Amino acid sequence: MKSMMSTVAGVAAAAGIALAALAQPAFAGAKTIVEIAAGDENFETLVAALQAADLVDTLSGDGPFTVFAPTDDAFAALPEGTVETLLMPENKDQLVAVLTYHVLSSKVMSGDLAGKALEAETVQGAAVSIDATGAAVTVDGATVSTADIEASNGVIHVIDAVILPPQ
Repeated sequence: MKSMMSTVAGVAAAAGIALAALAQPAFAGAKTIVEIAAGDENFETLVAALQAADLVDTLSGDGPFTVFAPTDDAFAALPEGTVETLLMPENKDQLVAVLTYHVLSSKVMSGDLAGKALEAETVQGAAVSIDATGAAVTVDGATVSTADIEASNGVIHVIDAVILPPQ
């Protein structure tokens, strides 16, 4: 496997994407959230993090879940060494907190958010700010680049940054 940081190089640009252009129901819900992520080379870091946090079985379960999934590029944009530090076994609790901050315990499609700005409680316990009032949808400042990837147990919305729970 490539080194973690070479796998996660660069930052994805997604500003200005209209909400209507975000809907991409390409998977028709046949696979779980984890199966979809594991089958996409843009989520290698996310999948490695889910494995290190022992969250694969949870996000393969019945759900429903909404996952705001950061790409490898989003993880690469974190300060140098952050990903490697989070993946260490002694930092598992912190990794779980970061990852579960990206998950809602319900299925929320982009159409449910259109024209709204709201707070939504995450599985981690803190709320994320979602703003779908403009041309781009944001979650805690991260831009949704692809929305509505349906899975058998929920939905994935791809984001261009790793969002961090409040301290």
